[in-house]
Amino acid sequence: MKSFILLIIFLITSFKSINAQIVNVESLRRISDTSKWSGAANLDISLIKNTQSIFKITNKIRLQYNTEKNLYLFINDLKLEQIEDNSFVNKGIQHLRYNRKIIERLKLEVFAQSQYDAISDIKFRGLLGIGPRFKLSKSQDYRFYLGTLLMYEHEESSDSNTKILRDVRGSAYFSCSLYPLEHISLVSTTYYQPLLKQFSDFRISNETSLGIKVLKNLLFKTTFTYNFDANPIIGIPKTQYELTNGIVYTFD
Repeated sequence: MKSFILLIIFLITSFKSINAQIVNVESLRRISDTSKWSGAANLDISLIKNTQSIFKITNKIRLQYNTEKNLYLFINDLKLEQIEDNSFVNKGIQHLRYNRKIIERLKLEVFAQSQYDAISDIKFRGLLGIGPRFKLSKSQDYRFYLGTLLMYEHEESSDSNTKILRDVRGSAYFSCSLYPLEHISLVSTTYYQPLLKQFSDFRISNETSLGIKVLKNLLFKTTFTYNFDANPIIGIPKTQYELTNGIVYTFD
């Protein structure tokens, strides 16, 4: 019990925290080759003190159903954040993804996503995407994937004077899932999302997570996220990054 309390105390430490805008689905997939339900519940707590005092609570829920040919994945990611004495502001993402196996190393992916983010001035962002996903390795302990998708994006700013944006973007990602030991996992994914009509308008995102199993269904996880947006909403920085410690409860 003493060691568990020390773990909870350690969870409140964090580096610099700003908001990511691309969902790293790879870190939330459950590796499974059998037909079954699985899922996870994630709780992160951050307390940051630099030029401002920031308190943040993050709750992430993942549900997955996997069969021999199909995979269904649902993600609900909610954040509450308080800066200084201001009221809590909200950030939320709901993500639904479907995979259909074509051949052993090729799947077709379809996804839909809704998002809002008060700090990044996003009133609503909706995404619809489709494309192939390639499995690049056969090893169960060292897995590499490549995805190339097209997606339609609808974005509304919280600023009433800003016009609604409707665009088509590419979304290419490379992901690796490494399991060097039974109780250790490392998942890293990099996304590149250019605007098809103007390639100078692009987003790059990387998320790397180290998971250490402390109990049968309980993991301690450290995650570093980096985001770059070449053309963000006015007033929002191009570069955003975050380091978070948290616990994850899984079930299957």
